[in-house]
Amino acid sequence: MRLGTSSPLRHETPEEWAENQVKLGCRAVNFPLGCSDPEERILAYKKAAEEHDLQIAEVGIWRNALSPDPEERRRNMDYCVGQLRLADFLGARCAVNVAGAFGPIWDGAYKENFSERAWTETVHMVREIIDRADVKNTYFTLEPMPWMIPTGPKEYLRLLEMVERDRFAVHMDIINMINSAERYFYPEEFLQEVAETLGSRIRSCHIKDVHLSESFTFRLEECAPGKGEFPLRAYAEAMHRIDPEMPIILEHLDTDEEYITSMGYLKEVLHGI
Repeated sequence: MRLGTSSPLRHETPEEWAENQVKLGCRAVNFPLGCSDPEERILAYKKAAEEHDLQIAEVGIWRNALSPDPEERRRNMDYCVGQLRLADFLGARCAVNVAGAFGPIWDGAYKENFSERAWTETVHMVREIIDRADVKNTYFTLEPMPWMIPTGPKEYLRLLEMVERDRFAVHMDIINMINSAERYFYPEEFLQEVAETLGSRIRSCHIKDVHLSESFTFRLEECAPGKGEFPLRAYAEAMHRIDPEMPIILEHLDTDEEYITSMGYLKEVLHGI
């Protein structure tokens, strides 16, 4: 596996960016620029990553390509295509987004997110992005979410089969899939289901943790690695068995100091993988 973070850390130059990642123990990175940035800056960061053997795991998108507003949806679709083409130019493992939400919050929880309309429009959206981008060196992926498709491996497999595009693959965020008592209390069994169902289609992974609150009702909270109860070593081992070069990216922390602390914890827990 190749451990990395979603944070670019504080830096002034592409070289300093790459050096800081290596010092932290990273062997994979999320690309810190977007498709609208100047070409010379993109080339400089690409070169810095290559010179420091930093695998570019992901190019992030994070826009609602299913926005209820037609103009916003059009802009977001164009951005998705641009980011996927950027990932292709970089040779990144994938470009990643969420499916999208049928409401005012771009990644919000709505009943309509699980409607047949949501399935139909998600399939059309993914096909259009891949067909327009026409990529050869990367994949378009959707991060699973607890309140929009795909919420688990069976839904992801259904989506893969419906889309029918070779350049559509899987982004894995196992914690986002922990949305029930069964998955929380039987994580090893769920990990096995995920690996058997999605396997070699997985291109990149996020790592964090999940904690069951003592408050009623059943309340799961995302947290930093080690602050929850998920078997993170078992997760990393399962992803490593699928692909020894699998990027596993730490995310959703607020400060450089928090990333440094959590990376230290992960390096201890995942040592030897």
